[in-house]
Amino acid sequence: MTAVEPPLVRARGRHITFYVALAAFAQESTWNFYDAQVPPLLREYLSSAALIGLLMGMDNVLGIFVQPWMGNRSDNTRTRWGRRIPYLAVGMPVAALLFATVPLASSLPVLIALMFVYTLVANSFKPVGESLLPDYIRPERRSRANAVVKIAIALTVIVSALISSFLVDDYPVVSFWIPSALMIVSAAVLVARVRDSSSPAYQAALAEEAVEAAPASRMRDVLRDIVRDADRTRVLVILAIFLFGCAWFASRSLITTYGMESLGLSRGDAGGLTLLSGVAYLLAAFPLALLSERVGRLRVMAAGMTLFVVSMVAGTLAHSPAATVVALCGGAVGAAGFMINGAVLLWNLAPSSRVLGTYSGLYTVGWYSGGFAGPAVVGGMVDLTSWDLMLVEAALIAVLAVVVVLRIIALRRTTSGAAL
Repeated sequence: MTAVEPPLVRARGRHITFYVALAAFAQESTWNFYDAQVPPLLREYLSSAALIGLLMGMDNVLGIFVQPWMGNRSDNTRTRWGRRIPYLAVGMPVAALLFATVPLASSLPVLIALMFVYTLVANSFKPVGESLLPDYIRPERRSRANAVVKIAIALTVIVSALISSFLVDDYPVVSFWIPSALMIVSAAVLVARVRDSSSPAYQAALAEEAVEAAPASRMRDVLRDIVRDADRTRVLVILAIFLFGCAWFASRSLITTYGMESLGLSRGDAGGLTLLSGVAYLLAAFPLALLSERVGRLRVMAAGMTLFVVSMVAGTLAHSPAATVVALCGGAVGAAGFMINGAVLLWNLAPSSRVLGTYSGLYTVGWYSGGFAGPAVVGGMVDLTSWDLMLVEAALIAVLAVVVVLRIIALRRTTSGAAL
């Protein structure tokens, strides 16, 4: 039976969830605006859409390598402020200032250099901020806390769209300063209000090191432990994250072209197909988090991905703009069941609180590797078939993710593993 949380612990958990959500909102505001408005800046110098896409994908590639390393580095940091806050206190303002200078670039080399440095810095502290949540929140409450963070991130799409609609045409430089200001303000609030040296995970890490005289948790040692473990649960979780990342990013990044090529819509109408699905995701995230804590995260993940598959198939069979919107809404609800639990599973599988940051980085490796590979794989399948089948082909990859999660469920039953 789950122990009842004291009121003070619950209040501290709510406060930390708010601060992490604030930091995530601020950072993702810059990321979303970056994705929306940097391609037009590149277009001023480049005519090749492929080259623009390659440069815009630079952040995902950097994230795959930088985020696990920085998460591990923060795990091994010991200061009176804690192990996460020092990186956020420096990284967030620096990233904000770099972002504000992007529209001031006077040439293509300068623009690319600013893009590279901004994405490098922003990727460096992303897993650090996310790791504050498992540092403070008990394992059984992490899904609901992560759902709040995911909702905050989803809201940044609306913020980016509003800035683009009302400011970009008349104030192209100032429009970049607004997300930058949000990040600086959130960094100030976070640094003023949080000292993660008091977090339960940090204190547990110190206690563990005092008893065991444990060395630093090096990245290669963490990876070796995962790969060599006879229980394949952690490897399978990362594989499931990768596979569903492939399906999700493919369904989102190719949907505008699908609407134009298969449904005969204009570019603007096709681009609006996902609007209501964003609302569906926001409405579903927190209830699904509560359901996950009641019936089990793996079950909700499997059910969510199954709903995603069914929705994509139904949208293909009905084949109309209205049916596609409904299918995307169903797919977003199903995806929410997966997304709010994927990182939580890895945090709860971490063998020690000393490596929570590293495990945050490993989630990024799986998710953004899927984001990098998925659109290319599904795009190749479309080349072999037709645009009419794009949603089904994304669903086929999601089916593989469902199979992997079902395998994890079977393994946990066989080994009598602890609840995740």
